[in-house]
Amino acid sequence: MKSTPLSIANVLILLAALTALGPLAIDAYLPAIPTMAISFNTSIHDIEFSLSLFLAGFSLGQLIGGPISDHMGRRLTIFTGLLIFVLGTLGIIFSASLASLLLFRVIEAIGGGIAIVNSSAIIRDISSGKDSARNLSHMAMIMMLAPLFAPMMGSTILHLSDWHSIFIFLLIYTVTISLFIFRHIPETRIKHTHEISTVQRYLIVLKHRRALGFIFAMCCSSAGMFAFITSSPSVYMGYFEVSEVFFPFLFGANIISLIAANRLNVLLLKHYEAHQLLSLGQLIQLISGIVLLSYILLFSMHELAVVVVLVMLFVGSQGLIVSNAISSTIEFFPHNSGTASALLGASGFGAGALTGTLVGILGDGTPLPMASVMAGCILTGISLRFIFQPANRNLGLTLDK
Repeated sequence: MKSTPLSIANVLILLAALTALGPLAIDAYLPAIPTMAISFNTSIHDIEFSLSLFLAGFSLGQLIGGPISDHMGRRLTIFTGLLIFVLGTLGIIFSASLASLLLFRVIEAIGGGIAIVNSSAIIRDISSGKDSARNLSHMAMIMMLAPLFAPMMGSTILHLSDWHSIFIFLLIYTVTISLFIFRHIPETRIKHTHEISTVQRYLIVLKHRRALGFIFAMCCSSAGMFAFITSSPSVYMGYFEVSEVFFPFLFGANIISLIAANRLNVLLLKHYEAHQLLSLGQLIQLISGIVLLSYILLFSMHELAVVVVLVMLFVGSQGLIVSNAISSTIEFFPHNSGTASALLGASGFGAGALTGTLVGILGDGTPLPMASVMAGCILTGISLRFIFQPANRNLGLTLDK
């Protein structure tokens, strides 16, 4: 059965739905973490560790999927990843122990990573330059509906049923988008006149200093965001004693700020270059991160509203960082965009796994570990970008051969 190609706008909607698989799998079960801890007779931190494992598996999946996508094509890679995701989700639904849950969570994550790495690559196949950045921002705005409603959806499902139903929903969602993608998204891979190995593909990207600057910028920024995501149940529902019903609204506030920043990014791209807007995003994230850490350190009593607003600024600035870092990076690699996308995604999710684990290890029942790791991440990102992209060098493109 041949695919029926859609307009770019509709392709972006489908790619957003595919990419949303990650946020849905991460955020939908956050309200259920305390319940799952009771179900598996373990601690909340043990269940939160499943999130760090998911991020690590998602990172690995992208590293695997990127070169396969460039070599074998986008469609085959997408459907292979979605099949693995479905098998992992089924395993989670029938898990009877914490060890089983963690194992199948990793399998699910690997499949998700293999599938979603193709989204950015497909956008690079069909657009370039500012058009690519705009398309990525438009896709992100649509995709952000998933993390906005995922915790609310998870909370609602938890109220009506149990935590297993959240993963049943993920299963149904995955099968549904698989059918739509199979029917409507054609193969877009730009074929090489000669094929190169996976190692060569990664070396092409890793040897490009400008690209590494953008990759580190996105990686560290995302790591800071995932430090918050991993800590959010214990900080909001534990430290501030927010209810499971109210938690999704506080979490969703960050997604609203992300959507607003993405919309602002689309408008500003008419007047500024992507790398300039990336710098603006890093500046906002730096200020909000430092102020949040200072507030936690200097005041013994912490107001929930202050923490929520500062986190919103920190997470929202991702709207100026992510799409511009991705478009600026893959612009260098028209024939290797899948591999470049894999490194971008894998580094962000991999670093997120590390920071998520770190805040868990440092967890002391207060927001301090979260705020410290968030501030440290953006400081590291800015420093590494400065090292690989000194201000006195021009940002001209050198395409892969």
